[in-house]
Amino acid sequence: MKPALLEVMRMNRICRMVLATCLGSFILVIFYFQSMLHPVMRRNPFGVDICCRKGSRSPLQELYNPTQLELSNSAILHQMRRDQVTDTCRANSAMSRKRRVLTPNDLKHLVVDEDHELIYCYVPKVACTNWKRLMMVLTGRGKYSDPMEIPANEAHVSANLKTLNQYSIPEINHRLKSYMKFLFVREPFERLVSAYRNKFTQKYNTSFHKRYGTKIIKRQRKNATQEALRKGDDVKFEEFVAYLIDPHTQREEPFNEHWQTVYSLCHPCHIHYDLVGKYETLEEDSNYVLQLAGVGSYLKFPTYAKSTRTTDEMTTEFFQNISSEHQTQLYEVYKLDFLMFNYSVPSYLKLE
Repeated sequence: MKPALLEVMRMNRICRMVLATCLGSFILVIFYFQSMLHPVMRRNPFGVDICCRKGSRSPLQELYNPTQLELSNSAILHQMRRDQVTDTCRANSAMSRKRRVLTPNDLKHLVVDEDHELIYCYVPKVACTNWKRLMMVLTGRGKYSDPMEIPANEAHVSANLKTLNQYSIPEINHRLKSYMKFLFVREPFERLVSAYRNKFTQKYNTSFHKRYGTKIIKRQRKNATQEALRKGDDVKFEEFVAYLIDPHTQREEPFNEHWQTVYSLCHPCHIHYDLVGKYETLEEDSNYVLQLAGVGSYLKFPTYAKSTRTTDEMTTEFFQNISSEHQTQLYEVYKLDFLMFNYSVPSYLKLE
């Protein structure tokens, strides 16, 4: 059975945690009130707000006011995902909306495509390299045609893509209102293990070893050798977890983007995302975005088998040596990501 179908079946069993109590806009984003009550799938929910782009239909029109009379399975699935985010934000409002106002600096992960009216919030370790490649093709105006011809390191050069924080306040609010906003998420602990494997077990990542590894070893390892304190290149997963749940860590500075929570990177309780793609259905969801953008006939999400990909089985192994106390504390750190994006508590966890 397809992952997307399994998700629909699971989400159909989820009761609404909190009923909507008002129909007004109540979340302040920058200086613009943006409704958290997501548009329901129906004909013409936007009226004349979203105008056609030079005679063509915008992605938002294609999503919420589709050309076809019957809604596709993809459209229904993404409506359910939006509802899940909304319900979680409401049910956990004290936790999810500690800050009522976002500043432009909070928007540096939101990549803007002016030509196709898209905003993509990139989440590291969730296929963001390939999605940045796609965004470079979409915004390159003919400079690129094949995303896989773009070197990975070039995709991460900040100057190659424009982010929402580079606009003025009125321009930001216009784009938040009028462009189709999307992000991709992944099972939180699988993403965490992927980040650990990439940043702390690869010898070439010396910058991470120096910046974070040395700090983690100094705090978490008793009787650490001078070499370990100097290099920081042999951080154990147990030490990494202890660092993440240490209250001093987040008081000192925000998490690095590679292990920061999705709700802190993309602010889904403040910004209404029209599409929530998942790593588990990556190709299907990505091509749906491209279809809505009107480029699906000639641009597809890159497909290739990555033999080093972090799997659920690998994640289970990494958590075997984590105490139940630390597992419980770590789950609390990433709890909103689990709830918001409909990921169940992993069976291997021994929560207290």
